[in-house]
Amino acid sequence: MDKPLIPSLPPIDRARQVVDALADYVEDADLKAGDRLPAERELMAALGVGRSTIREAIRQFQALGVVESRKGSGNYLLKPISRRTIHMPLSLDTANLRDALLQTLQVRRGLECEAGMVAARMRTAEDLKIIEARLEEMERVHHAKGASGPEDLAFHLAVYDATHNPLFRQLLEQMRGTFERFWSHPFERFDFARRSFPFHRTLFNAIVAQDPEAARGETLKILGIVEEDIKEMSR
Repeated sequence: MDKPLIPSLPPIDRARQVVDALADYVEDADLKAGDRLPAERELMAALGVGRSTIREAIRQFQALGVVESRKGSGNYLLKPISRRTIHMPLSLDTANLRDALLQTLQVRRGLECEAGMVAARMRTAEDLKIIEARLEEMERVHHAKGASGPEDLAFHLAVYDATHNPLFRQLLEQMRGTFERFWSHPFERFDFARRSFPFHRTLFNAIVAQDPEAARGETLKILGIVEEDIKEMSR
């Protein structure tokens, strides 16, 4: 039986659409664990996107623990997936931004404090290089623009990866869409949580020192300022 064709995409929200298209393809083609995904060139031609977009989608699948990349061989499915299983819709009352931010902050506090503590215990020298590179980019953008955006998320993702527990990144990836929707310059304030900026460096220092309690404390400082700004700016 011929495998179904992957339809081309309109030129919007490319990475998310590639993820959805690949999930649909896996389901429609009834691929099983261990099956090989189409090659990058085939995906680029079928979906009408560039190599970087394909690789971003594959990275998201890797973060969710459903795809494995084998050097020189390709990308292989670790477990069957569908569009329903790769996106976890979160139910929040979006009419009240203040309440939505405070509710997601509660989840962030639990995840990020624990991630910082585990990263401090488990990090390797290579992890430190990656975290520091993300931090330096965050600092560069912050000093140039007075604020940071995706660079902040990249820093925290590097901390999550340093835990060597894939569930941390998988949980964040599942919630990422909702988090980004709420946390992209809330209240139209580009100075939101700006005061927390220096504590990202001290969090890194705690991870370098392999001090879990210090990592937890610095994370709480960051999120404490975030909570203060939510309450202050929502008045």
